[in-house]
Amino acid sequence: MTTNRQFCRFNRGQSTTTGGRDESNVTTKEIPEGGLCLSSFLIVTEETDPKKVLMGHLSPKAEWDHIGALDQNRVQIHSKGWMLPSSHLIIHESPKDAATRVAREQLNLEDLKLSEPKVVSEVYAPKRFQNLAKHWDIEFIFFAVADEKSLGKPNAWTDLQFIDPSTTTRSEFARSHEDVLESAGFLIAA
Repeated sequence: MTTNRQFCRFNRGQSTTTGGRDESNVTTKEIPEGGLCLSSFLIVTEETDPKKVLMGHLSPKAEWDHIGALDQNRVQIHSKGWMLPSSHLIIHESPKDAATRVAREQLNLEDLKLSEPKVVSEVYAPKRFQNLAKHWDIEFIFFAVADEKSLGKPNAWTDLQFIDPSTTTRSEFARSHEDVLESAGFLIAA
């Protein structure tokens, strides 16, 4: 039987099985039209109040293209809402290495103890452009605990603090990070 399924087996080059060009009919040569993102998120809860999560308003002056894969247009659009420390993975970077990089580059925390990731996959039409092709996100959500005294003032953020998502409305979040929080088990204010 020849299948009509398009599998997430992406390869435009050599086969890791044969060493020759990958001509298999179950190999996908192009990314989906609406895009595919692999991202690591840090959900850092407050040591004294685990309902509170570390979030920030990103600084347009920070090098977000380098530390979070955000071009200047996205930085301007998303700088007004709360965001989790996060980044797309760098090509060939593991999710854990990306999470460690986020802790170091965005929070100035070298030794943040991270959980194993919770993996979430979402396919959706973009909220602002419902007519576009569906986008696919694969999210690696890492949990950690910190106290406010250990934070300092990282230059990636204009404002960085522990907030209670259950008292924060959806419109106060940027980049659909309220959806990530819900996937991690947090309630968002109505």
